[in-house]
Amino acid sequence: MIAVAGGVDRLRPHCKTHKMPEVTRIELARGITKHKCATIAEAEMLADAGVKDIFLAYNIVGANIARVVAFRQRYPDVSFMVTGDHPGPIAQLGAALAAAGTSVGMLLDLDVGQHRTGVPAGPAAVELYQTIAKTPGLWPAGFHVYDGHQHQKSLDERTTAINEEWGRVVALRDQLQGLNLPVPRLVCGGTGSFPVYAKKTEAEIELSPGTCVFHDAGYTETFPDLVFPPAVLILTRVISRPSPDRVTLDLGYKAVASDPPAGRRLTLPDLPEAEHILQNEEHLVVRTVKADQFQPGDELFAIPRHICPTIALHKQVYVVADGKVAGRWDVVARDRWLTL
Repeated sequence: MIAVAGGVDRLRPHCKTHKMPEVTRIELARGITKHKCATIAEAEMLADAGVKDIFLAYNIVGANIARVVAFRQRYPDVSFMVTGDHPGPIAQLGAALAAAGTSVGMLLDLDVGQHRTGVPAGPAAVELYQTIAKTPGLWPAGFHVYDGHQHQKSLDERTTAINEEWGRVVALRDQLQGLNLPVPRLVCGGTGSFPVYAKKTEAEIELSPGTCVFHDAGYTETFPDLVFPPAVLILTRVISRPSPDRVTLDLGYKAVASDPPAGRRLTLPDLPEAEHILQNEEHLVVRTVKADQFQPGDELFAIPRHICPTIALHKQVYVVADGKVAGRWDVVARDRWLTL
């Protein structure tokens, strides 16, 4: 990850993939000081692990406004930033922070084609950034440029698609700077677009991959240019042989992310040709010509196709070194709240 980025200074990896203080401390030890998260619980986990520069890439509304104020009060030495894309919550958050005598940075959430959150680069974005800049309790911290919809397998095609939006992002930055408004950072992309933004030279760019800290089967298939070995496996066991060509495993969708389509939620390295024909809460039934090689109690490994939500399904992970279990790590931030 550091090699792709060209160094640690531009990296702001997303902790939603791992949610663990031990992984955070590994990154800190490698010199990665800026971190990104999606929940206040993840922000709290990062702060408790020693991170001093945290970006919560989520629009703060409702009850989370008071939680952001509480976070600032509990961790006054942490540089803390959030996103915004609507004047109502921006005003509410700013008022609450100002009343508490504190402040946070706010990145304008730009919509660069995913149409999930954010505003397109244009006049409305200029007006909203000006609103952030003049709101007590907030300071303008730059742009959040997330494009998780860019899944082109070809790196060249992915680069072309990203660059179609990038010109508007840079033009918006230049326009705001021309109005004497600071745009100190552009937090760009996710794992798939990570290598594209890593090649850009704009000094404000911060790169925020998440998945590649563990990697998974889905990214291995979708992005062949991202050559990262999967670092997390699920241990599963045969619990039944219901027919001559079927093997049933204790690997239901309570153990692996179910957002990929059924039949594509994991890969079995020992049974690469197996057809996944049925999955329930606690069972996975596969059809394979090798079924007669397995008996109830036999163990296999599975590689999740989507690691981030898979990690959140488990309370702990076993850490394996040199073929032996070396410890267990708590998945601390799988909980939606810790103390705040």
